[in-house]
Amino acid sequence: MSVKVEQLDTKNMSKMTVTVDAKELDEAIKQAYDRSRNRISIRGFRKGHVPMQVVEQIYGADVFYEDAANILVSKEYPKAYDESGLDIVSSPKIDIVQIEKGKDFIFTAEVATKPEVTLGKYDGVTVTKIDTSVSDEEVDKEVEAELQKNARTITKDGAIENGDTAVIDFDGSVDGEHFAGGKSENYSLEIGSHSFIDNFEDQLVGHKAGDELDVNVTFPEDYQEKSLAGKPAVFAVRINEVKTKEVPTLDEEYVQDTTSFDTVDEYKADVKQKLEKTKEDEAKRTKEDEALTKIVEKSEMDIPDAMVDTQVNNIINDYSRNLAQSGLSFQQYLQFTGMTIDKFREQTRPEAVKRIKTSLCLGAIADAEKLDATDEDIDKRIDDMAKQYNMKAEDLKANIQDDEMDSFKEQIRMEKAIDFVMDHVKERAKRKSTAKKAADKEDSQDEKEETTEE
Repeated sequence: MSVKVEQLDTKNMSKMTVTVDAKELDEAIKQAYDRSRNRISIRGFRKGHVPMQVVEQIYGADVFYEDAANILVSKEYPKAYDESGLDIVSSPKIDIVQIEKGKDFIFTAEVATKPEVTLGKYDGVTVTKIDTSVSDEEVDKEVEAELQKNARTITKDGAIENGDTAVIDFDGSVDGEHFAGGKSENYSLEIGSHSFIDNFEDQLVGHKAGDELDVNVTFPEDYQEKSLAGKPAVFAVRINEVKTKEVPTLDEEYVQDTTSFDTVDEYKADVKQKLEKTKEDEAKRTKEDEALTKIVEKSEMDIPDAMVDTQVNNIINDYSRNLAQSGLSFQQYLQFTGMTIDKFREQTRPEAVKRIKTSLCLGAIADAEKLDATDEDIDKRIDDMAKQYNMKAEDLKANIQDDEMDSFKEQIRMEKAIDFVMDHVKERAKRKSTAKKAADKEDSQDEKEETTEE
């Protein structure tokens, strides 16, 4: 096999011309025949025993060419990849140039190569300071939410109040005529949910189980069923049952029964600590995103379309795997949402470009600061994974392929680059609108300083 590399007119695009010895092609054609022989049936021969020459005479000499080409490309492209010395960042666009028995097999592969990055300022990027303190009111709100989750639903004898659930029969009519979808029995309606039109729910407040009443409403002008839009309607309603939530009282008994704490104060302290951790994690991600966005905006790189297409495919594959875990295929998702694959790809493209630019910038920062994955880093990553999968670290390491190890190393490099950026950021409090002029002036000065430093 030989590989010839040429740069294309489009920046960061290359074409590899791969030539494979004629003997390899003959062998691939024989493999293609062997794979399909059991499916071939020709009069005069037993199924699966038709000689290859007979098949070629009847169907043409090129009958096995397509399968043979697939065999050779899948076998020889990885070798060409390595031999080319290119830093390839896209799936190849394959074109068969020559395929004929007795001659060399030739194919080309157009690929995108890793773009060069001219980094903007990345050391000392300014990010917005975020307050991660937790107030007593926030703690109380979180505690109340937990109490609501542990509430019991009980039947109520008294009148309906906001927040209660009324189990009702209803039958609606417009101008004395019943309409489709306007009737139901034992429907559970939460009062205050605004799931019914107009002020339907409000008119049930104050009534009790066993009451019968007419509820008068008007359908919205933009109602989906055009024949009902804007029309007044009457619903004959019977209240079968009234349910309410019995929210537990926050006391020592509740805390001891539902948590690992003994007192209300200990429980609230733990809630506060968890809220602070959540806020700190969110603030960290927000500041990282702000810093990386600024670095990308200040950096220059030419992203080839083929690289973006490959990233879009990766995103779609990840999305499909996540859907599959919910028992839904990607095609079903497209049908349910009324979206085409082309529309989905179009919507995904900006995210793909963002991921690519961020990754390229982080890689460039790692190169500039000589941030590499050490043996200790790799061992720690494998140890962590081994614990996660309940395996021995040495067993896991023995099963890791070279490309997976390279992926680990690159991931660690990226993480170190992010850490470097965030260790050197400058935090600045968010300015109020009244200080906009002063802020604009300060921003302008920051940009001048950054340009000078660059």
